Amino acid sequence: MNKRLLSAAKLLFFLGLGALFIWLFLRKLSPEQQAEIWDSFWGANYWWALLAIVLGVLSHLVRAMRWMILLKPMGYRPRLINSFSCVMVGYFANLALPRLGEVTRCTALARYEKVPFEKSFGTVIVERVIDLVIFGGLFLLTLVLQWGRIKDYVYDKIWMPLSERFQFLQDGAALWLILLGSLVALSAFLYLIRKRFAHFRLYQKLRGLILGLIEGLISIARIERPFLFIFQSLLIWGLYYLMIYLCFFSFPGTSGLGPEAGLAMLVFGSIGIMIVQGGIGIYPAIIAEVTSIYGVAATTGYALGWLAWTAQTLMIILAGLAAVLLLPVINRNHVQNA
Repeated sequence: MNKRLLSAAKLLFFLGLGALFIWLFLRKLSPEQQAEIWDSFWGANYWWALLAIVLGVLSHLVRAMRWMILLKPMGYRPRLINSFSCVMVGYFANLALPRLGEVTRCTALARYEKVPFEKSFGTVIVERVIDLVIFGGLFLLTLVLQWGRIKDYVYDKIWMPLSERFQFLQDGAALWLILLGSLVALSAFLYLIRKRFAHFRLYQKLRGLILGLIEGLISIARIERPFLFIFQSLLIWGLYYLMIYLCFFSFPGTSGLGPEAGLAMLVFGSIGIMIVQGGIGIYPAIIAEVTSIYGVAATTGYALGWLAWTAQTLMIILAGLAAVLLLPVINRNHVQNA
């Protein structure tokens, strides 16, 4: 019961945070501007959004294929339908609680493909690191190509908040050093006395979990087709880019924006999704701010943000629900024979 209450509280918190961002943006607009947003949103060409949804599903299919490449060096060859379904179940769970998707995804794969949780979880960590590296590269590319246009936005919305956080870290440097030293000392102590606890079941489980995570992490060094892995990693983000870029053509006011605008919205919109679970509320607001840099009215940019966010979220909900329902069906014989 306590776990359910905590989960509900977290969900309500993120929904409330998203509602706050919506309110903060809308309160700046006049009633006429708010009505203009709704008119733009309902008058959009939704065929482009539908195509964006299809590309979103394709990006997650490629992610499932890339995951299989990481699992293969450890001797596991899950079926593509199961890998893809587990990926979608994970994204679906992530809409409710942050980081729940990674656990749910690996738990589902352990159930239907008998891949140990700790090993698949290690590969998911590898994926996240690679995605972060690619995102960092796209962020730098955006700055290099469009610095003259977006420098004020980067300074006010990114550099200043980060500077404040880093100042906090600098002020508490001594505390961080003490904590790090304590962690190293504790790790050394546990290593020296490990033999005394080797027979305990809890120790054995923790040891197995750590070893499995390590094996999953080093799987990237043993992949058989590294160039295919790199291509798939880049393709995933290329499809993400096309999802937002195609939505430009849903509105007359954004149909003339160039590819560089799509890159900026991919980068800054992704930051919004990182800040607030699912990007609710903040994602459309960020898209509206970025489009204003390119001379688009805030109302049109906000409508574009909501359309892009709705397409992404709807895709995850529909595909995630389908995966939840299909996994037990397509693995019925497999589970019965296990």
